[in-house]
Amino acid sequence: ILQHLNMSKHTDSTAEVLLEKRGCAGVITLNRPKALNAFNLSMIRQIYPQLKTWEKDPETFLIIIKGTGGKAFCAGGDIRVITDAGKVGDRLAQDFFREEYTLNNAIGTCQKPYVALIDGITMGGGVGLSVHGHFRVATEKTVFAMPETAIGLFPDVGGGYFLPRLPGKIGYYLALTGFRLKGRDSQKAGIATHFVESEKLPALEKDLIALKSPSKENVADVLNSYHMKTLNKMSPTSLKMTLRQLREGASMNLQDVLIMEYRLSQACMNGHDFYEGVRAVLIDKDQVPKWKPATLEEVTDEFVDNCFKSLGNSDLKL
Repeated sequence: ILQHLNMSKHTDSTAEVLLEKRGCAGVITLNRPKALNAFNLSMIRQIYPQLKTWEKDPETFLIIIKGTGGKAFCAGGDIRVITDAGKVGDRLAQDFFREEYTLNNAIGTCQKPYVALIDGITMGGGVGLSVHGHFRVATEKTVFAMPETAIGLFPDVGGGYFLPRLPGKIGYYLALTGFRLKGRDSQKAGIATHFVESEKLPALEKDLIALKSPSKENVADVLNSYHMKTLNKMSPTSLKMTLRQLREGASMNLQDVLIMEYRLSQACMNGHDFYEGVRAVLIDKDQVPKWKPATLEEVTDEFVDNCFKSLGNSDLKL
């Protein structure tokens, strides 16, 4: 169902992202294996213009994105850098989300076939680099998750668009619990469009170059139950924010969802739970975040409403 690749153009094996033209394919390689290919603003600023160039290039027929190192496609954005910036009011906290969401939109509207080889960990921002494209190829190593509510954030990068559109209520389950889908389950849930064994990916890349007009394949199962034990660990603010995000996102287009999610990202940057969640999960690793407010009952509708309000001239413009 999927097919071919070869090689040319500028690469620096030490660069954080490699952008190459291989035959008729543009290839994006995330190259931070020690950081599980987590991406930063510099990488976004390299990928976006190249993607737009390839989209207009009559000699580029498809675009492939993958990661190096064998452990991860992309573990998400470089959260620690964003956290440090947000704490001191650095503009990076705005620029990162604004430009990340703009890249998500470019992927979602790309006119060329876009193939993401999600071999290994694919979480958060890594999902945004893959799920909006035409084809997502999972392997037995794939570990998909949107774990944002555990760090006081919400499932962004267009999560409000693609999660409520998954079969049944599985998108709600994944968003609220941060549950990890592994291997073939990511295909069955509708996240991946194809499944290929990891060892066969090099051969798949060689075949992809000959792929002129791929056909879509989407097989999905329904998962209806929520695990309250897992939910109780999550940020109450993130849970309420996420539930409304998905309900509103179900009837929005991708652009409006990304504008909404930029507003939510800035609400999180100006709040408490994101920094506390990052501390508990990623820095101190005590896994005991002290959420404020501490319960769902304490998170008022008025507070949630304010998170969704327009930022005026500071709104994301797509």
